[in-house]
Amino acid sequence: MCRKALPIRPNVAHATQGSNSNKKKQSSQKRKTIGFVGCSMNINLGKYTPKTRMKRGRVTVTIDSQVVKSSQRMKKLKMESPSSKMCKPQMQPCMLDWGNLPHHVVLHIFQYLRLVDRARVSSVCRRWNEVFHIPELWRKFEFELNQPATSYLKSTHPDLIQQIIKKHADHLQYVSFKVDSCTESAEAACDILSQLVNCSIKTLGLISTAKPSFMNVSKSHFVAALTVVFVNSKSLSSIKIDDTPVDDPSLKVLVANNSDTLKLLKMSSCPHVSPAGILCVADQCHGLRELALNYHLLSDELLLALSTEKHVRLEHLRIDVVSENPGQTQFHTIKKQSWDAVIKHSPKVNIVMYFFLYEEEFDAFFREETPVTHLYFGRAVSKAMLGRIGMNCPRLIELVVCANGLQPLDDELIRIADRCKNLTAIGLGECEVSCSAFVEFVKMCGRRLTQLSIMEEVLIPDNKYNLEQIHYEVSKHLGRMWFPDMMPTW
Repeated sequence: MCRKALPIRPNVAHATQGSNSNKKKQSSQKRKTIGFVGCSMNINLGKYTPKTRMKRGRVTVTIDSQVVKSSQRMKKLKMESPSSKMCKPQMQPCMLDWGNLPHHVVLHIFQYLRLVDRARVSSVCRRWNEVFHIPELWRKFEFELNQPATSYLKSTHPDLIQQIIKKHADHLQYVSFKVDSCTESAEAACDILSQLVNCSIKTLGLISTAKPSFMNVSKSHFVAALTVVFVNSKSLSSIKIDDTPVDDPSLKVLVANNSDTLKLLKMSSCPHVSPAGILCVADQCHGLRELALNYHLLSDELLLALSTEKHVRLEHLRIDVVSENPGQTQFHTIKKQSWDAVIKHSPKVNIVMYFFLYEEEFDAFFREETPVTHLYFGRAVSKAMLGRIGMNCPRLIELVVCANGLQPLDDELIRIADRCKNLTAIGLGECEVSCSAFVEFVKMCGRRLTQLSIMEEVLIPDNKYNLEQIHYEVSKHLGRMWFPDMMPTW
């Protein structure tokens, strides 16, 4: 119970005191404090006139005609104080109603789910079922077509595929097909493509997770299905059809219906396409920015077509140089003037080359200056070949050599560091480099080397450095801690 401070009643014993006491009582604008247990309240008093009425459980103080009901006011202050609220236990648990989540939140979650999981969660409540049928959810979709006998990956159920085609075909814009190595899976993908009549696809990707199964489908079946998409889409901007039996006539259909929108075309390992077919694409698709193809489709005419004034600047050119039968494939040479025309038109283009050749098949490459920026050698490459790279690839940014043999690459690495001023990443596998030459290479490149992946077996100790000392020297020149790799990381 709070102790109430009452106004002081005049005492008879003090009534005879001097004028100093009377002046204190009558002084104006004095500040009095009424004290309570646990709090204090300052009240500015005007002319103080003690007037007290005592009632049970209640004290009323009259100050300049203002009545302060102290006991009730303090009860109210106690009820409203933060300390009193904190003392009250929160009995109501925080309940999250998943059914009332905003549509855009549920839609974002659904986009990360596989088709089977989408179908299952759509039956949870009416609101989630509404999100399941929002067109935006079906703009991007990947069909997974796998055979249980040959693949551990789950496959999209045929009934669900038919429901998608029936209800959402006109909403599909970004479509990809992921198939395993079975011919049945590739044929199922072709059947679905044939049904995409009322759609406006912008991106199409055909992906084989194992060996290229689309090559086992009959050419007529595949081309007929692909033509349906080329004719009806009218707005294709990105196509990835590597390892497929696409041919020149189907490319002409593509150009006739999508020449104004096509920006990316990846068609490596397409044996039925000729240099004339890809040249037709380059001549009419002036917005093409990225192109991936095999080396046998690359020609001087193609590079010149990509360098005309009406063509946009090329951003990415990937070239796969592959040989399956050693000694039986003849590779032509691209003229330096053709490469110069590309660089003059598109000075920032990335030219990436993947080599899967045998040592005796590199004779046609890098005899003259070549504006390649990224080089990857999947098989053994000769010492002479790496020497030509150091002499004729001044734009080189990244170099990966998986194997070389037992000949040290000391001079070749020093030449590459000296001539390739843009080199920022290098990876060496089954090669040999002396520790002294490697330290000198890193010293010449300096801190511009953002990635340095060298297997420990590559480094050969010499009279200047051993394996325990080399990591300190290399780290000092790189400006960061570095150790050799135990296994390839590229």
